[in-house]
Amino acid sequence: MVKWECTVCGYVYDPETGDAESGIEPGTSFEDLPADWTCPVCGATKEEFVQVG
Repeated sequence: MVKWECTVCGYVYDPETGDAESGIEPGTSFEDLPADWTCPVCGATKEEFVQVG
């Protein structure tokens, strides 16, 4: 699965692990994240993420 990196702080969202702090289950693709999901480290919006890997 493709990973996504926050351009503000460098946090990498990995769909294989999800985001437990935000209640995002493992296996959730970036595209399927809620529209109001934000970076768990700095609070940046989805628009601030770029595809990596």
